[in-house]
Formats: sequence, C-alpha cells, structure tokens
Amino acid sequence: MRIGVRVEGVVQGVGFRPYVHALAERLGLAGKVGNDTAGVFIELEGGEPEIDEFLAALPQQAPPLAVIEQVRTEQLSPTGQTGFRIVSSERSGRRDTLISADSATCEDCLRELADPADRRFGYPFINCTNCGPRFTIVRDVPYDRPFTTMSGFPMCDFCAAEYHDPADRRYHAQPICCPDCGPQLRMVGGPGGPALQAAAKLLCDGGVLAVKGIGGYHLAVHASDHEAAATLRDRKHREDKPFAVMVADLDEARTLCELDDTAAALLTSRRRPVVLAPRRAGAPVAPAVAPGNRQLGLMLPYTPLHHMLLRETAGAIVLTSGNVSDEPIAYRDDDATDRLDGIADAFLTHDRPIHTRTDDSVTRAFRGTEQPVRRSRGYAPEPVRLVQPVPRPVLGCGAELKNTFCLARGSHAFVSHHVGDLENYETLRSYTEGIAHFQRLFDITPEVVGHDLHPEYLSTKHALELDGVELIGVQHHHAHIASCLADNGVAGPVLGVAFDGLGYGSDATIWGGEFMLADLAGFERLAHLTPTPMPGGTAAIRQPWRMAAAYLDAAYSGAPPHTLGVLDRNAADWQTVVELGRRGINAPLTSSAGRLFDAVAAILGVRDTINYEGQAAIELEQWADPDVTESYPATISGSSPLQLSGADLVRCVVEDLLAGVDPPVIVGRFHTGVAEAIVAVCRRLRDSTGVGTVALSGGVFQNLLLLGRTVDGLEGAGFGVLTHHRVPCNDGGVSLGQVAVVGALDRTD
Repeated sequence: MRIGVRVEGVVQGVGFRPYVHALAERLGLAGKVGNDTAGVFIELEGGEPEIDEFLAALPQQAPPLAVIEQVRTEQLSPTGQTGFRIVSSERSGRRDTLISADSATCEDCLRELADPADRRFGYPFINCTNCGPRFTIVRDVPYDRPFTTMSGFPMCDFCAAEYHDPADRRYHAQPICCPDCGPQLRMVGGPGGPALQAAAKLLCDGGVLAVKGIGGYHLAVHASDHEAAATLRDRKHREDKPFAVMVADLDEARTLCELDDTAAALLTSRRRPVVLAPRRAGAPVAPAVAPGNRQLGLMLPYTPLHHMLLRETAGAIVLTSGNVSDEPIAYRDDDATDRLDGIADAFLTHDRPIHTRTDDSVTRAFRGTEQPVRRSRGYAPEPVRLVQPVPRPVLGCGAELKNTFCLARGSHAFVSHHVGDLENYETLRSYTEGIAHFQRLFDITPEVVGHDLHPEYLSTKHALELDGVELIGVQHHHAHIASCLADNGVAGPVLGVAFDGLGYGSDATIWGGEFMLADLAGFERLAHLTPTPMPGGTAAIRQPWRMAAAYLDAAYSGAPPHTLGVLDRNAADWQTVVELGRRGINAPLTSSAGRLFDAVAAILGVRDTINYEGQAAIELEQWADPDVTESYPATISGSSPLQLSGADLVRCVVEDLLAGVDPPVIVGRFHTGVAEAIVAVCRRLRDSTGVGTVALSGGVFQNLLLLGRTVDGLEGAGFGVLTHHRVPCNDGGVSLGQVAVVGALDRTD
C-alpha cells in the first residue's frame, strides 16, 4: 500500500525530515519526505503493519524541537518505488508552515564545545538541528539557509558533508557552521588578547561589556561587583528596576534563589527565560543588582558564547537589555555602536546578522504552573492554538504599553515577540516592521483588525491608518478577559475580573478595577472599584502621592489626618492637587486597581514617585508580611453596576499606620482585604448570573501575593478559576484577546 502523510506544526528546521527518513528506513518503507509552505509532506509505500507502526511512532519519537499539531493521511496508488529519500523543498502554495523559536544549546553541542578533539571545540556559534537560532535569523519561508541571515556564510566542505548526510545530527541544520566557515567573534575596545578572554577580564575588572546575543545586544557586569552594577545603572538611566542575572547552571541558581520544581524546569527548558524567584538571604549578588527586591530574575546560558563567557568569569553576571531605559534593545551592529557607546566600555560582538530584535522572555512559577510576564525569545513565534478558529485573517494591534501584536488565521494565533512601549519612533518602527514580517512569514493578509478603544494609543492610530480592512474596537478589559479565555482554550461565559493600571472604558472614562460577565463575543460591566480622580492625569501615574491625595480626600471627606507623612513630604503641592481632583480639572475619574495600590504605597512611604511602570505597586508587594492573614473590609454598594469602595481600604491602612502597626503587617492586611473583596463581589455576581467560573487578568495580577490569596478565596467559595499560563496577564496578552474577540464577532455576523 501507499499513503500520503501531511504533518503540520513546528516541523521545519528541527531535524524532522532526517527523523522521518531514519524511521522509514528502519521499518523498510519506501517513499519520500520534503518541506513545503504548509509543513512536511511524506509518501510511504510498504506493508500495512509497517505503515501503521510508522504512524504510531511518528509523534512519539519526534525531535525535541518539533511540535506536531496535526497528522493527516490519504490513500495513494502504489508505484513500486524502492528506497526512501529526502526531496527538495517546495515553495508554491499558501504558507501554513510554522517557525520554531530560538532554542538553547543542546547537550550534544555542549559536549562538542568542551571536547578539545572536536573541530568545533571552543566555537561560540556551535548548533545543530536540535538547538540554536531560528526565529531571529529567519527572513522568509520555507526555513532554508538562503532565507536566513546565514546566507552570507558559504559552508565549508566538512559542514556541507554533514548538512547533506541524513544520518548526521546537522542534516539540513540551516545555521550550521564551524570556525572555518561561520561567524567569527571579535572584541571591540577593552583589553587586548583573544576576544573571549579579554571580555572576561573586562568584567572581572569592573567594566561594562556589551554582548551580542541571539536577539540583540545585552549589557553585562559582574553580578558580585556593586560599583560596576551601580555604574551600569547610572549610564543606562535605570535607577531602580532590577537587573536579570545569568548563572552557569542550576546548582548555582539554587545558591541565589529558592527554586521549586516548576521554576527549575523553566530555567533548564530549551526556551531559557528569565525566571523570577524568591531571593535567598545572603545571596552573593551586589545590592545594586536588584535593590530592595525579595526576588531575583535568573536565567541560564542559552548560547555557546554565554557558556564560554561564564566559564571564564567564574561567577554570575548581570545580563540586561542593551539599551537606554525606555528604548528598544539594540540589535544592528551600527545602531548598537551608536547607542551603547556611552554605556559599554567594550563590545563582544560577531558578524552573524540578527533579522528580528527579540528580548529575553520573563516568567515565574505559580503553584506548579507557568505565569508568563514577558513572552518573547524562546516562545515567539510559536502560535497559541485557538479553540474556535477565526473565520477571516485577523490582526490584533495590541495595547500601548508592553505591546505585542497578534496575527491569526484559522486556529493559529501568532502572538508576536515583546515589542515594548510604543512611545518612541524606534519602537513604533519595530512594531510596524514586525507586523509586516509576520504577515510575510505566515502568509497572512488581515481582513479584519481589532484595536483598543483609546484614540491616542499609537497601536490604535496604526489600525485606523490601514486600508481595505474592517476595523473593530475592543474594550481594553474585555480584551484582557478574552485573552485569559483564549489562553485556557475556553469560550465562556465567565465572571471576568480585570485589574490593571488603566484602560479606556466604553463610557470614555478610565477603567482598571472591573468585574464583568464576559464571553469572547461581548461583556457586561457588573461591578467596579468606586471611581476616584487622577489629579494631573498621567502625572498621577508617575507620582503616586497624587493618588494618595485623592483617596485620602475621599476616605476622610476632605479632612485626612494631618500627621500623615505623605502630606508632610508633599505639603507644597498637596492642596493644589486635592483641588484639581475635587473640581475635575485635568483629573479624570478612574476605577483603576493599580492606582489604588499606588495610593497605599505612597501613604505607607513606599514610594511617592516612580521610575518605571508599576514600581510603587511592585515594591508594595515586597513590603508585605506573607504570614499575615487578617484583612481590611471594603463596602460593596449600589447596583447595576455594583461599586467596591477602595476608600474603605485606604481608611483602614491609615488607622493602622497611625496606631503604630508594623507596615509589613498593614500591607499584608491590605492585600488580603483586596482578595476578600474580589471574592465577595464574585459571590454576589454568581447569585445574580448563575456563572461559577472566574477569569483573572490584568497586570495587577502579576502580584503573586494578591493572586494567590484571590485564587484561594475563590476556590474556597466553590468557583472555578482561570489564570494565564501561555501569555502574560499584563498588556502583553491584550493582542491575543483582541483577536479572540474579533474572531467571535466574525462568527456571529
């Protein structure tokens, strides 16, 4: 008999064809295997038992980077062919193939890297079909060397022999190279000598090193050197935000942080994200690396160069994005030289071009599951599979902060790598170029576009400038809940709790503490935090003490206790700010949960002003005593929608503060109070709607103390609870939510 087999998923550039070849030959089957724009096609001829065994083994023994989504078969007429061969790629037809994410160096390559007898000994660009750069070097599909940034490196005879040998681990490994024919490492500036040793000496001597990685440049210093880390902060204009730390292996990671099995698995996975984990007391990391933070962001080496550099430095290194704060990461050599020259003392670079700028991913473990914070290198562009396919090709433009975009066709939603905050020309250019690149790679021309309702978001303006598409505005918090639904493969309805910093409401006010009855196609706002003025508008985001002024004015009917430190610290402007709020002059009303956390942080003296988004709330969580179980009450009033009083929580915080209660206890009680208030509102809404599943989304739920207590309370009250595990709960997941909403609306038209 003879059959045709179509394999869809991440099956190109991952050693899938040689795997199929070896499997077919082992079973004595004839036929062929090849790549095309839809994935991998196979024809098999032989006995029925052997073909059945082949089909059973195909997904079970696939290469480590392969992701098989679907296997389809059809009967063909036997041809009497003998032998099995790998045929050339075909480029005709619609592109349905998937591109693998960049993957950490595999164990086989690491053994060769360390073997003096191997011809790739000490070669910092060693790779094979099971590891190495993928997405960041791809220019087009199918994924063949001429369509990658390796096209400028002709293979030597040795590499060519490996590349064309189906039995070799590097058969059709598109980035294949060696010291004779591949990229070369070089040091620009710094001490003399071989590049790697010179770079390590610079770090050990307290210098700042720019290192070219897979998706862009990083800035590095020795993690134990406080002066070097402080110098990097000063030059990078990154005053407080923690740096990530790279360590050589899992054992060293355990000396710095407490790691459960989930965190350890994330650290050692092929994706190699930065993993946020509780910091051990006395961890040998300089204070300037993560000032005042109970957590560290750890990652393990994911390129051969990283492994070699860490061996030379014999200790952990800070590895942070190569940029000035608020700018996108530098990835082109000339751009890096221009932008990082005043920050780095020297550059450890190479001549393999990066096609797509890609930041490190950031994630964390939560009760045995992954909770992404930033989904980028190692994850993108592998798709999120939609439980309900979109009828027409869709673009989700995303939000303004932590932007991603999402292109979808059928059941595949391609959430982009992290683009960043759309606040400058370079990031906006990266955004528009990224959309064009994804459209080309996945052959998607959007017919319908989902965008945020905020008219001033640059992502919204981009949508409005597109021609020949249908535009659909998606409310920000509905997109958050839809993102959580799509993340979990369900359609709703659910009770959605969307807590974040801000989002444009359908009533043109600023939302951010929302309870809604939602499915993918629509929502009804059933409850929210009581709206409070934001005196000075966006200034209140940068200066949380302004939110403290507004909340204290509401909590104490205009007469807050005069002995509070936040009043004294900001006395010169206090009354002016209060009057702005009372009169509604440049003081929009907001139901934002993020602004409530900001207010409490300022009242307790955590922070009156911030240097990065969410800083006050992040540091407030750090202050909490995790053993505190008491809580503050909050009134639920009104109807259609209900209103939850944040001012009640603020009043309790102030009373305990004036009574001399230890601030960590106050913070613990506040967090528990917010969690119990969420549960109380959801109980009421369950009574009125009959819906018993809650979806939690929005950046405030990056707070693991709040998330944990909220999940405990909801599950204890008999609710099913959905949280994020494939895309972030913050604005990085909004584009997926927009696509899910647009697809649902398209199905109902």
